[in-house]
Amino acid sequence: MDMSDAQGARERLVVIGGDAAGMSAASQARRLRGPDELEIVAFERGHFTSYSACGIPYWVSGDVPDRDRLIARTAGEHRARDIDLRLRTEVTEIDVDRGRVRARDVDSGAESWTSYDKLVIATGARPVRPDLPGMDAPGVHGVQTLDDGQALLDTLARTRGRRAVVVGAGYIGVEMAEAMIKRGYEVTVVNRGKEPMATLDPDMGRLVHRAMEGMGITMVNEAEVTKLLTGDDGHVRAVATERAEYPADVVVLGIGVRPETSLARAAGLPLGDSGGLLTDRSMRVRGHENIWAGGDCVEVLDLVSGQQRHIPLGTHANKHGQIIGANAGGGYATFPGVVGTAVSKVCDLEIARTGLREKDALRVGLRFESVTIESTSRAGYYPNASPMTVKMLAELRTGRLLGVQIVGHEGAGKRVDIAAVALTAGMTVDRMTALDLGYAPPFSPVWDPVQVAARKAATKIRATS
Repeated sequence: MDMSDAQGARERLVVIGGDAAGMSAASQARRLRGPDELEIVAFERGHFTSYSACGIPYWVSGDVPDRDRLIARTAGEHRARDIDLRLRTEVTEIDVDRGRVRARDVDSGAESWTSYDKLVIATGARPVRPDLPGMDAPGVHGVQTLDDGQALLDTLARTRGRRAVVVGAGYIGVEMAEAMIKRGYEVTVVNRGKEPMATLDPDMGRLVHRAMEGMGITMVNEAEVTKLLTGDDGHVRAVATERAEYPADVVVLGIGVRPETSLARAAGLPLGDSGGLLTDRSMRVRGHENIWAGGDCVEVLDLVSGQQRHIPLGTHANKHGQIIGANAGGGYATFPGVVGTAVSKVCDLEIARTGLREKDALRVGLRFESVTIESTSRAGYYPNASPMTVKMLAELRTGRLLGVQIVGHEGAGKRVDIAAVALTAGMTVDRMTALDLGYAPPFSPVWDPVQVAARKAATKIRATS
């Protein structure tokens, strides 16, 4: 029993998870209430806290030379602000009825209970690791935490071969394929989808496919992994599909992630279709006045479709933490929802999307028109203008913007932010054509590519109304 459980006048806030959402919540709560009013105890099972998981591929590639550059705030910095941060300590049970959590010291195995007045669940997501033969063999790596990244780098340092297979071609898979190319590996990406980047429509994913092959990456699409083969030493040696085997000295799993909500499920807390925790606008777990949740372990409101979705992004996690900390610290804040904006790159190709894909719109019963245009990042006559492709979806009759996807080179990716703002504001494509965007030849054509797509979509909508 944790002897500090003898509660005095102070309230105790317990935080499960020491990364973006959890420590943002703890820090914000501390800003609002001092240690004489609120005790804060945070549990983190890993070695690190408050780091950029999104930066791990760039650390692995060598673009970011030092792991510590990914750490926004160290454990010592948190402790200096009177946050009792306990690293290498894993919460194994939440007792909702008695208001306490059981935690285990990862190194010693010692267990203890800690009571709470308020609880924050920020357990993140876990890499999808199919239950297939060889999946747990040495040389097979998921990449979700700094500990994962360090384990992969340790494997690379002691592996003589130079063949890497990346399983999956979503954001993580594509970014890790680039990282391995930069490290001089021969890279094969095995993808079950028709094209890489399933967050895009297949016609836009095809552009990514061509670019990846142009960079020397072997793309194997519509291939289901059946097992991982190992050598006499037990180390992975190949990835097998129904049709072929692909030699591998190291395997990186980029299949995606699922909400890490096993603790919440065991405690009887409400989960959505994806397995993510369900919260209200204040990020409070539904039906539980003193429990909040945020980050990759929750589902969020999609403002375009009106449905709950699991969208694991660091931008959301940090915002969730700020809102949770405000509410847990006695203030008030709400999270309105998201439009699903994301941007990535593979070598010099930039990939961006926001809003709904075609299949998303069809699934929720929206009828739409889609247009695709080709444009350039700068005025066509200006040096180094690079091509980009913009796809836009707009609702029939109303002309409401539903989604935008962009694939191009330098200057392409962040243009998706124009569409993200338009989606959040509920703008029509016709209204978008009148946006007063910045223009000069080094930055854009006279008509920005996003507005060119909006003009084409507006014309198409008028023709069908």
